[in-house]
Amino acid sequence: MTCASCANRVERKLNKLDGVRATVNFATERATVTTPTGLPLERLVGAVEAAGYTAAPVAEEPADEAADDAAFDDEAGELRERFLLSALLSAPVVAVSMVPAWQFPTWQWVVFALASVVVVVCAWPFHRAAAVNLRHGATTMDTLVSMGVVVAYLWSAYALLFGGAGEVGLRHEFSLLPGGGHTADVYFEVGVAVTTFLLLGRWLEARSKRRAGSALRALLALGAKDVAVLRGGTEVRVPIGGLRAGELFVVRPGEKVATDGEVVEGGSAVDRSLVTGESVPEEVGPGAAVVGGTLNTSGRLVVRATRVGADTQLAQMARLVEQAQTGKAQVQRLADRVSAVFVPVVLVIAAATLAGWLLSGAAADAAVTAAVAVLVIACPCALGLATPTALLVGTGRGAQLGILVKGPEVLESTRRVTTVVLDKTGTVTTGRMSVAELLPAEGVTAERLLRVAGAVESGSEHPIARAIAARAAEDAPLPPVEHFHSTEGLGVTGVVAGEDVVVGRPRLLAQHGVAGVNELERARAEAEARGSTVVAVAAGGRALGLVAVADAVKATSAAAITALRDLGLRPVLLTGDNTRVAEAVAARVGITDVIAEVLPGEKVDAVRHLQSRGEVVAMVGDGVNDAPALAAADLGLAMGTGADAAIEAGDLTLVRGDLRLAADAIRLSRRTLATIKGNLFWAFAYNAAGIPLAAFGLLNPMLAGAAMALSSVFVVSNSLRLRGFRASAS
Repeated sequence: MTCASCANRVERKLNKLDGVRATVNFATERATVTTPTGLPLERLVGAVEAAGYTAAPVAEEPADEAADDAAFDDEAGELRERFLLSALLSAPVVAVSMVPAWQFPTWQWVVFALASVVVVVCAWPFHRAAAVNLRHGATTMDTLVSMGVVVAYLWSAYALLFGGAGEVGLRHEFSLLPGGGHTADVYFEVGVAVTTFLLLGRWLEARSKRRAGSALRALLALGAKDVAVLRGGTEVRVPIGGLRAGELFVVRPGEKVATDGEVVEGGSAVDRSLVTGESVPEEVGPGAAVVGGTLNTSGRLVVRATRVGADTQLAQMARLVEQAQTGKAQVQRLADRVSAVFVPVVLVIAAATLAGWLLSGAAADAAVTAAVAVLVIACPCALGLATPTALLVGTGRGAQLGILVKGPEVLESTRRVTTVVLDKTGTVTTGRMSVAELLPAEGVTAERLLRVAGAVESGSEHPIARAIAARAAEDAPLPPVEHFHSTEGLGVTGVVAGEDVVVGRPRLLAQHGVAGVNELERARAEAEARGSTVVAVAAGGRALGLVAVADAVKATSAAAITALRDLGLRPVLLTGDNTRVAEAVAARVGITDVIAEVLPGEKVDAVRHLQSRGEVVAMVGDGVNDAPALAAADLGLAMGTGADAAIEAGDLTLVRGDLRLAADAIRLSRRTLATIKGNLFWAFAYNAAGIPLAAFGLLNPMLAGAAMALSSVFVVSNSLRLRGFRASAS
């Protein structure tokens, strides 16, 4: 494909098939197709071929990067060779034609010979594509280019052979404006200069598109090529495709983790920056999860593969990025509708320009030159590149930073968002409970309080219990607990060193007749006001004190809230925790609006209530219970450290658990959308200004060719500026 008209033609052909919905991306030269069950692939390929193009299914596994590089080198190499040959031959043609002092007696015949090679050989890709499309009753950018070059060449050849321009000693006065009025003038320089400029533009465009997609290719290249698998106690190095889920494999220092898995032996620090953008290596040991594509920096690890091939996080990231890059934003659909009728309209304008100049009594060469200028200036390359190149760069840069955008329509949603609803646990806080305070009763040491509580809680799987037991076990081995019993919603009981121990809510202690519980009420209220969950501890019928457990606020949450406010967004904390805890957490990070004590199913109602008040809501969450609210929100941002259900329901996935990424994701999305709109504006403005200038004879075709080529390069270069986007979450 060579322009947006090509992509639109293929898209229309595919969408004519019953039940087929297709989107064709010009920049990536790929089609995303939804088909009814049972539709053979041959029907889709046949539809593309009927439009005059070729097609092949995209492999499920990432393509071989070396093969991709070779294909690109072949395409770019051919364009480069044609451009260099065209430039070499065109330089003397343009120079002699433009400077009368350099015009020797038979200059026009030498120019004719050189121009013939350029027009026939160097411009052949334009002629070939125009002919193929003509056979299928279609017109594209190549039609305009081919017609412009051929008309300028044939008109000049006619003047040379039959119009007196072949006379020895003829001088040709060059003007930047058409309409010199000399019937013997030749315009070979127009055909060769347009060809040279457009080949240069195509070559630069191909290189720029390659750079635009570099982030996705880098993401695909992160995976290991081979892996040392443990089979029968022996290490066997096999290609990565030979690794199966459940197998053990070895990762040595300096090697990439081959696939997603769980460490079963060894310890090391794993650098996750290539996948998540997180700059600080993470310490891992037995039981820790590792992600394929990350780098083992120190110790030897033995890992059990849990997900392989297309199921890995890296493959899913690449798939999400590619899906976003092959989609179309709503703003692009206007450009598609315009480009679908653009070329025929331009042909009509060119014909009207020719007729108008001739009817006004102008010289034939002026009329032809003005019509050629219209054909050349109107090529819609920039329109076709405006959206896909910005998407390529924006979504690719996002992937490098740990931000995955599901589709281009998400970009438009970010522009309208007014309120950001934040789940508390795992989003604003770490999601991991830890002992915040020990509040022993009078005459009781903190060590005894923690040791007794930890011994009984070691028998429970509750997150609060695990936090207390883990903290207590740090100081010394815990004594055994006997007669352990759990009362749902209240706490646990047991016997430790011959003493009856009760750990839980004050009500549970009261039920067991524990003395001294009321004396702890003030300390309990103060601890809860600081955002902690408080557990009372008693032994031998007497209250020993309180253990305050808290879900620690992430160190970056306050900065993230500030960044969201700077974007003009109102943050709202949404949680199932009690109001006092929620308000304490909100106060620590700078949130003033709190919705607390909501059940998981009520989170959706909270989002819809905000929407009913006219708010455009973005929801940030990580848990299974957040998935319905993420789906109901106008924009869902899922923390990639959370549940798969939440990630599936979100529109944007934040690969690591840094809340600042939410602000970065919205900033990047808005900047990408602004780049798309800027590209489209300049593409439309370029044609809106250029066509009238050419039609009224104010633009030489040679300059029109240069301007057209530069417009495409400008659009791609403008998109490439997104590669410089800097995240605050670094």
